[in-house]
Order: sequence, then structure tokens, then C-alpha cells
Amino acid sequence: MNGDFIEALNEIEREKGISRDIIFDALESALISSYKKNFGSAQNVLVEMNRETGEVKVYAIKDIVENVNDVLSETTLEDAKSIDKKLELGDIVKSEITPKDFGRIAAQTAKQVVIQRIKDAERDVIFDEFINRENEIITGQIQRISKNNVYIDLGKTEGVLPPSEQIEGEEYKQGDRLKLIITEVKKTTKGPQIVLSRTHVNLIKRLFELEVPEINEGIVEIFSISREAGSRTKIAVYSKDPDVDPLGACVGFKGSRVKAIVDELNGEKIDIVIWDKNIEEFIANSLSPSKVVKVIPSDKEKSTLVIVPDYQLSLAIGKEGQNARLAAKLTNWKIDIKSESQYNELSGNKSDEINE
Repeated sequence: MNGDFIEALNEIEREKGISRDIIFDALESALISSYKKNFGSAQNVLVEMNRETGEVKVYAIKDIVENVNDVLSETTLEDAKSIDKKLELGDIVKSEITPKDFGRIAAQTAKQVVIQRIKDAERDVIFDEFINRENEIITGQIQRISKNNVYIDLGKTEGVLPPSEQIEGEEYKQGDRLKLIITEVKKTTKGPQIVLSRTHVNLIKRLFELEVPEINEGIVEIFSISREAGSRTKIAVYSKDPDVDPLGACVGFKGSRVKAIVDELNGEKIDIVIWDKNIEEFIANSLSPSKVVKVIPSDKEKSTLVIVPDYQLSLAIGKEGQNARLAAKLTNWKIDIKSESQYNELSGNKSDEINE
């Protein structure tokens, strides 16, 4: 250890933000292990490093007792006073036992510890950066694919897109660029793990914030989103400004804004509906593109019966019930859909009475 080593630690402290004291403490602990490994000692030892010169010394540590039972960890007061006359029973005595070639071992150990500490510090910096970016949208390039996990290059580090967060049927190829949402940042023994998603509803929210300035500025707000990733999404929006049409703002000129989002999601269908504080209006809107004749809500059960024209029944329900299912998630209401004919049969009403 020499002045160059101390200067190197000073530079690490300046550039990496790692305290010299943290490195010294780690070095001293590591050097104890190195001493025992190389010299096979079972005695208690202490390693001290001079903070100014880098000089390393190894000391044997023993308790001062009246009767010695373990010569490796205990000594008599008489023997202790031969080292330091001020010592008393119950004190601890340390005597230097630094091996001649310990400097070489110390240098090797120091190199390993410093490299590890730099790695740890860099991992901490990455963790601190990304932990504050959960639920944020990020663009990355596919770096590799292993065991169905897709690894995304995020610049300083990589993120993982696990199978559970992948859109069913979407193809992932090395070199492709994707927009993803950061769902979780975890500390692991191998460094920070950044979990990404293509299926999360927040990806839809962030994409609309990117493409629609009125949403980003807070003029148009997103009330709720329901999604079946890769297939279809419904998003309910409303405007705080009566002069701004929320639907028009989201769709964009000739559909340019929503098209950019659909293209990013490889053709996932997106229904943009208007939120209304009148729950009957909102539920009717949520079943878009189907027309609705009447909504009969039950506030107590938070469920509603929706009447649609006969020719619109399959459209309202959707393929395998998808449209009705997404509308229910969007509104947080149970929705039962009947055609006019079905309703009239059940209630004995005439079709013109439904519209009263």
C-alpha cells in the first residue's frame, strides 16, 4: 500500500461518490479473512490501515484474564504488561503479528474490494435512478431473449420483460425497439432488476400522455382504462374545458394520434369513450361501438340492465363477451345486456314503451 493507492481512493470518492472510510472499513474486514486464509490462524486478529499512508498492520487480540483457558484468545496480566504496563485485568491487549509478505496479499485484496465496491456503488446509482421511475414509460432495444424472457437494453443497465408481461402473439426480435412500462424495480444480489411490461394498463395511459398534448397538459383527463392486452382496450376520458372535445383530442386529425398508439401496440383495438357523471350515460358510452336503447341501473347492487336493438346484441356483447366484459371493468358496474325482444318477452312491455 502506498500514496498512489490513497490517491486512487480519493479519486474514487470524487468520481463515484464512495466514501473512503467505507472502502477502508471493507478492506480491513476483507484483510482479516485474507490473513486467516493464507496463514491458517485460528486466533482473533485485527487489521488496521493507516488512512494517510495506506500502511497495513495485523494484530493478535487477546482478553486479559487471571486463568488462561484458551491461549489463542486469552493471556495473563503479566504477559500483557510486557507489552503495555497500563493494561489491567479485563482489558484487551493487541500485539503486532504482521507477516513479512502481507503487503502483497493486502494489495491483491484491496484491488478486489475496491472493484467490488465500485460495482456496488454503480448498482446503487442505477437502483436509485430507476426506483423513482416505476410506472414510467421507457423506450428500449431488445438485447437478447433467453428462456422466454426478453432482455431490454436501457442504456446503463438492462430490463427484463417476463412472459407474464408479454403481449400474447406479439413477436420479439433482437434489435427491435419497444415502448414499455416500468412496473417494478428490485434489489438483488446481482444488482437492480428492472421489470418491464407490455400488458399493463399504465402503458396505455402513458402512450396517450405522449401522443395527446391535452392529456399531458391536464385539459383532458383519463377516468379509467380496461384492457385485454393484444386484443382490445377501452379508455374513458373527459374534458375540463368545455371548448375542448376529449374524443377529438384523443383521436387526432384524421385519427393520427390514436393510430400512433395502435401501431405501437401492433394493431390492438382501442375504443375511446366519454366519461359522464350520469352513470346511465357512461354505461351506454362504454358499450361503444354498440348503440344502446336504455340503461336501467340498480345503485344498491351496482349492477345494470342494458337494452340494445336486436341487430346490435352480438356487437354489444362482443366476441366471446369481450365488449361487455371490458365495459364492466371500465365502469366498475355489473352489466347485463338484453335485446329489445328479450326485454319485452321478460317484462311484457312493448318496444315503444322502452323508449319512454
